[in-house]
Amino acid sequence: MRARITSLFTLLFLLGSAQNSMNVELLYNWHDSTLPATIFHDNRYNDVWGYAKNGEEYAMIGSTMGVHFFDITDQQNIDQVDFVAGEVQGNQQVHRDYHEYNGYLYTVCDEGMSTLQIIDLSYLPDSVHKVYDSGTLFTRSHNIFIDTATAKMYVCGGNLTFSVFSLADPISPVLLSHAPIDIPWWNATVGYVHDVYVRNDTAYCNAEGRGLYVVDFTDTNLPVLLGSLTSYPQSGYNHSGWLSDDGSVYALADETHGKDVKLLDVTDLTDIQVIDTISTDVHALSIPHNLIFKGPHLFTAYYHDGFYMWYTADANNAIITGYYDTSTETHVPNYRGAWGVYPFLPSGIVLVSDMQNGLFIFNVDNALGLNDGANTSVN
Repeated sequence: MRARITSLFTLLFLLGSAQNSMNVELLYNWHDSTLPATIFHDNRYNDVWGYAKNGEEYAMIGSTMGVHFFDITDQQNIDQVDFVAGEVQGNQQVHRDYHEYNGYLYTVCDEGMSTLQIIDLSYLPDSVHKVYDSGTLFTRSHNIFIDTATAKMYVCGGNLTFSVFSLADPISPVLLSHAPIDIPWWNATVGYVHDVYVRNDTAYCNAEGRGLYVVDFTDTNLPVLLGSLTSYPQSGYNHSGWLSDDGSVYALADETHGKDVKLLDVTDLTDIQVIDTISTDVHALSIPHNLIFKGPHLFTAYYHDGFYMWYTADANNAIITGYYDTSTETHVPNYRGAWGVYPFLPSGIVLVSDMQNGLFIFNVDNALGLNDGANTSVN
């Protein structure tokens, strides 16, 4: 796999070594230098999400101050339509995370005495309305994931470690299970979960240096451990992942300098296998942070390196089909560059958040057409 990527980049170097993008067109970038940067990573921005309604499309990006909402339907006339302040704000607010469900945006933060906020999106394009803002259920969360098929919200990290909530009433979450207390084997087996991907009650739990654990939460009172991967090549801080549409491949990112993305065969959860490892091959200090499958394409936000796309129909021979370097930072042992990616808007445009440089909107039509890797033209 590395040889194939290296040869592709060699060709790109010959075609135009000064370029920082391939087959990805920048449509829009928003950055507000008046927002305070954190004392930890000099970041003003964190996660990104998208939403579509009545033929119109919206982008949401988190900052040290809260969440910013943009009408991006017409990329020639993009407008910030609203802003919802976080319960805590300022230069210590590194992490915010988002997930939309049933027309509501769920927002969390992992610093200070924060809250769960639920924001009604039905008033767009004019405005958004905050309908829930409370720290009663929890104050801090590192990540959330909503299993829309079962109306369950999974809360990771923060002050709960790992919990599951019912969203049967979308604006009144109800606790179903607090894993460290309600599941006898949880602490000794899984422990702290940094991030999670869930489909139809099957949760892929990213548990730091302990690895990946797959748990069936059909019965939240009696969950079942289906499988785990605790030792694998290029292992580091097991950070995040995403399941392919057909459920056969799980892409795993370790938030550790120099570690590759892992493509896992998860067809047999009792025997999870590493199919291949893939990398940008840009720098030894690169870090894959968040990644999402859409069809055969893997969309990845990289610290330092920016936004990358792979074609993974043959997971043994994944091919880079496009990239755009959002970051102006040099590669040093820190956290800089692209944080999150969102590729699910009906128009096909892709949203990316960069920690220092804000919201990016990309046209990736050329990259989507490179299913055989033959076209290596540089934009």
